[in-house]
Amino acid sequence: MNRTFSIIKPDATRRNLTGSINKIIEESNLKIVGQKRLLLNKEIAEGFYAIHKDKPFFNDLIEYMTSGPVVVQILEGEDAVNKYRNIMGSTNPENAVEGTIRKKFALNIQENSVHGSDSEDNAKIEIEYFFKKEEIVG
Repeated sequence: MNRTFSIIKPDATRRNLTGSINKIIEESNLKIVGQKRLLLNKEIAEGFYAIHKDKPFFNDLIEYMTSGPVVVQILEGEDAVNKYRNIMGSTNPENAVEGTIRKKFALNIQENSVHGSDSEDNAKIEIEYFFKKEEIVG
């Protein structure tokens, strides 16, 4: 068993899709062992996305991620990082496979409803950024 990190993004929370997304996650044999709803401020969002600081989309990304509530999550299961990336689908929903979260719910390449860690190392970093040890129950 290992863990990955997920964010249900503002476009999805605005449309009340948290439950629908969680249903897909849980039906895919991933267990939600940490979850909380937050409104990211600019400082937290910039810290989390610091790797993209020099990219042209950075300011738009920060504006979007602070535009409404998000749900941050820790998912646990066998090969959790890869399993969740497959469940999410391609970043661009036009290229996403039918049945994936982004194919079902994303509005466009930026408002693509979910974020997931891209490696086990980044999952650990991202989980520690948002969660205290005692907030993880599973």
